[in-house]
Amino acid sequence: MAGHAESKVAVVAAVVGNLLVAISKFIAAALTGSSAMIAEGIHSLVDTGNGVLVLFGMKRAERPADPAHPFGHGKELYFWTLIVAISIFGIGGGMSIYEGVLHLLHPTAVENPWPNYIVLAVALLIEGFSFFVALRAFNDARGERPVIEFIRASKDPTIFTIVFEDTAAMLGLVVAFLGVLLGQLTGSPYFDGAASVIIGLILAGIAWVLASESKGLLVGEAVEPTVLEVMNALVVADPAIEGVGVIRTMYVGPKDLLVNLDVAFCPGIDAAGMHASIARVESALKAAYPEVGNVYIEAASLARVGEEQA
Repeated sequence: MAGHAESKVAVVAAVVGNLLVAISKFIAAALTGSSAMIAEGIHSLVDTGNGVLVLFGMKRAERPADPAHPFGHGKELYFWTLIVAISIFGIGGGMSIYEGVLHLLHPTAVENPWPNYIVLAVALLIEGFSFFVALRAFNDARGERPVIEFIRASKDPTIFTIVFEDTAAMLGLVVAFLGVLLGQLTGSPYFDGAASVIIGLILAGIAWVLASESKGLLVGEAVEPTVLEVMNALVVADPAIEGVGVIRTMYVGPKDLLVNLDVAFCPGIDAAGMHASIARVESALKAAYPEVGNVYIEAASLARVGEEQA
């Protein structure tokens, strides 16, 4: 639960920070007419809304199981994360690229760029703090695992969603600064529009990665092969079990793993022995992996188990 609380803190920090930054960017854009600042304002506003959606998804996912949803509502978080990815791509990326192209087709010089520099500096401090909070939660959850491997294996999208958004925000600030600076130094209005297009492309790229991860979680991902091997060993170690067939797993929430397996019990075991074995196997799996929720064990013949393993 500590990791969940840290994720929520990171999301709240991102929402507050993005809202303050969005307001300041739009003020600067109004004062200077900068396309890059408009794109950045849109970016921060979208990030604010996305943070609210993630918080909403976290709240909805915490609801207990009911007759209509016997496995709980954990996948709601995956759904809302996918909506976040779509909004980043469509609203953030699309509008930024549109604004940039419009500015390139009808260029106008940025008037008095200094408000942009002030806002970008303030935004960098606020976004930097939000990024630090999100990165600390991310690293605490990641441990010693490589970043890419952890992202692919993680079943809690809130951890990497905010890190992705904050990374895009930091890159966007750098691009916006360069666009305003180069425009001021060269007198060319095209750098400002080009910066807006680049910001949109950054958002589209981040959205694509986030959507890919969210889609896998929403469809239903299993545990990693190494975890399956450990589970198989734990089940086979029970004295009443002669063999194990296919172990089917699926995450129905970030901390809720469904496990279904076929086992062949030793010949001559009675019903009481089967029940005791099932209880031991369930306890062993949950002790090794606390995220294991429901465990379903089906008795099968040794021949059938052998066919499944083959």
